[in-house]
Amino acid sequence: MGHFAVSAVGADQPGIVAAVTGVLVGTGCNIEDSSMSILRGHFAMMLVVAGPDDLDAARLEQALGDPARDLDLVLAVRAIDDDVPTSPEGDQWTVSVYGADRPGIVHEVTKLLAEAGVNVTDVTTRVIGDADRPVYAMLLDATLPPTIAGSEVGRRLDELGRTLGVECAMHPSEADIL
Repeated sequence: MGHFAVSAVGADQPGIVAAVTGVLVGTGCNIEDSSMSILRGHFAMMLVVAGPDDLDAARLEQALGDPARDLDLVLAVRAIDDDVPTSPEGDQWTVSVYGADRPGIVHEVTKLLAEAGVNVTDVTTRVIGDADRPVYAMLLDATLPPTIAGSEVGRRLDELGRTLGVECAMHPSEADIL
């Protein structure tokens, strides 16, 4: 079986998931990993699917052409390497950032983590609160290699937070189902 990354983005409307997954089932694919969300009124999906040996990325993208046109989706399919490890070695941590919104927060926080050797595995951001007092909120899932102390990375994040005018915190992730 080959594996494919499938992404689709478009204005949110009923039926996107059903249309895309209907084609996947029809072509013999199985969804193994997925992330789907509504971002400012736009539905975004990212899937990793396993497909039959005789299916290639171009044929799968062509098969998804009708729902992409019908639902005005920007769609892409690419083959992915089955030899890439599914998750990095290390301990799972959660990083949270809250404060006044401004450009550069995501970049500065993720740059610090990358320089420390931390692998970011998931990022969610939102502007929350009311229009008069919006608050930027970011949650990151991250993997710390066994050689890196979470307390040291947390200290550096705290320093960065003061520089950016936001609160940064880091703690070991709880064992959740997903």
